[in-house]
Amino acid sequence: MRRLTKVALVAISLSMLVNVNANAHGGATGVVKERMTIMETLGKSLKELTAMMRGKTTYEPERVRQIARQMSSHGGDSMTKLFPKDSLDKPSEARPNIWTQWGKFEGLASQLTSYAKALEKSANNKSGASTSGGMPQVQGMMNNSGMMTNMPEADPELLANMPPDAAYIHITQTCGSCHEGFRKPKK
Repeated sequence: MRRLTKVALVAISLSMLVNVNANAHGGATGVVKERMTIMETLGKSLKELTAMMRGKTTYEPERVRQIARQMSSHGGDSMTKLFPKDSLDKPSEARPNIWTQWGKFEGLASQLTSYAKALEKSANNKSGASTSGGMPQVQGMMNNSGMMTNMPEADPELLANMPPDAAYIHITQTCGSCHEGFRKPKK
């Protein structure tokens, strides 16, 4: 009887796990689920970088390089392939104008890769970090949502030779521009 109870508990646990996974991202499937998962990963990475850049956590160059490599791998063609024409199945947060403004979307995806590579290269550059481990150049320059506004496009090679927060700022602006232009607003 005990064995049957254990088997039943395992079966119930597994079915609950399957239900949780099926309901993740509002029941998204296929490419919509894949891109929502990647966007969630990118968001978590950006949040971790933001904490380091604002001095809320210690700046760790090796971790910055890891995050930058991950972000770079999800930009460019890896990003655009997640948006096949008219893939708006619910619960997609994509706006249909991605496909009417494909060049702009493709450019932002490419910028994400370029700026992430610049961040990876610049992670050990002198930053002028405060004793709390933050990057004072960034502190006070970001809005409440953690996004920069009105930043000009920069050459990734130039950014690679600057303090790492310069590349970070361009990554945040790229993500913000993409969300503003191509993602449905949160309700």
